[in-house]
Amino acid sequence: MTIPLKYSLRNLTVRIMTTLATAGGIALVVVVTLLLLSLVVGLQKMLAATGGEHNLVVMRKGATNDGSSSVTREAVQALRYVPGIARTPEGEPFVSPELIIQPFGQPKGGGRENMLVRGVSPMAFQVHAQVRMLAGRVFQPSLGEAIVGVSASHRYQGAGLGETLVFGRRSWQVVGIFSAEGSAFESEIWVDVEDLFTDANRSAYSGVRLTVAPEADRDTLIRRIAEDPRISLEAKPEMDYYSEQAESANTLYVLTSILALIMGTGAVFGAMNTMFAAVTHRTAEIGTLRALGFSRGTILSAFMRESLCLALIGYVGGVALGSGAIVLVNSLIHGVAFNLASFSTAVVTLRLSPAILVAALLLAVTMGLLGGFLPARRAARLGVIEALRRG
Repeated sequence: MTIPLKYSLRNLTVRIMTTLATAGGIALVVVVTLLLLSLVVGLQKMLAATGGEHNLVVMRKGATNDGSSSVTREAVQALRYVPGIARTPEGEPFVSPELIIQPFGQPKGGGRENMLVRGVSPMAFQVHAQVRMLAGRVFQPSLGEAIVGVSASHRYQGAGLGETLVFGRRSWQVVGIFSAEGSAFESEIWVDVEDLFTDANRSAYSGVRLTVAPEADRDTLIRRIAEDPRISLEAKPEMDYYSEQAESANTLYVLTSILALIMGTGAVFGAMNTMFAAVTHRTAEIGTLRALGFSRGTILSAFMRESLCLALIGYVGGVALGSGAIVLVNSLIHGVAFNLASFSTAVVTLRLSPAILVAALLLAVTMGLLGGFLPARRAARLGVIEALRRG
C-alpha cells in the first residue's frame, strides 16, 4: 500500500506557519542564487558580445589590458602596412588606434567611480561594427563632443543626450547615444582621440584594434606583429582578450557557490527541524499507519515526499521573488555596476536563463532531501507499540 500525495500536502497545511517559515528559508536561498548566477551569466555574455570575431587587440608586449598598455604613434603607423589587415575599397586599413583613460564619474545614485572613456578615430566605427547610434549623431573632431553608451547614459550624471559631462580638464557635450549589441562598449564614453590626447596630456595610444582580412590567416598575422622588431607589440583575438577580462566572473561564480552552500546548509537545518517536529507531534498517527499495515518504506517515502513538497514550495516562491527582483534591477537601475579587471566599471544586465532555473531547482531539491531524510528515517523506524505509547 502507498500513502496518497494529498496526505503529505494536508500535513503541510495543518502547520501552515511552520511550513511557510521553512519554505521561506529555502526561497531566500533560491532568490540569492538566481540573482548572483544571473549576474555571472550577464557579465559573461556581455564580455563575449564585446569581441569581434575577426578583430585583434594589439598592445605593448606584456600588457594585460588597455589600461596598462602604451603604443606609440610610430608603431601605429608601421602597423598600418602589415600584410593581412582588412582594407576599405579605397585602401584604408581597418586599424583603429585608441586611447583609454579612467576618470572618476558621478553615478546618478551618488558617490563616484571609474568611468571608461575611449578616444577613437572615425575608423573605430568600421572596426567595431556592432556599434549603432540610437539617438543624436557621432561626435565631430576638435569640438569637445562625446557619444555615450546606452548603459552609461542611464548611470552617470550629465551623460544624457544634450547634457554635459565633466572629466579631465574640460567639459564634454553629449551629442549621441549608442548601442553595441549588449557589449561592454555600452558602458563606455567615446570621444575624438585627438581631443583626448590634448586633454589627458598623453603622447601614446593605449592599444590598437584591427580587423583581419577575409583571405588572411589570423595566426600568421599575429606572428608577423609579434616578430616585427620595429614595434615591440603583440596581438591576440579580441574575443580572447575579453574572455580574459571575464575571469572576475569565474571568481564571482565560486563565491556564489560558497554562499549558496552556506545559506543552503541553514535551510537544510530549518527543514530538518520542521520535519523532526512533525514526527514528534505525529507519533500516534505514525503508529496508526503502521497498525493499518503500511510498511516502514512507505512511511519513509511519505515523509520524504512531504519534505520535497516543502522544498518545491520554497523553490516556486524563490523563483517568483527572484524573477521579479531581476526585472526591477534591469528596469529601474538598468543593471548592476561591476568592476572589471581593467579597474573600469561596466553595467551588467542580469540574465535569467533556463540553466539557472534548473540549477536553483536542483539546489532546492537537495535541501529538501537532506532536510527530510533523518526525520523520515526516524518516523519509519518507530515501532507500532512504541509510537502508540508515545502518542
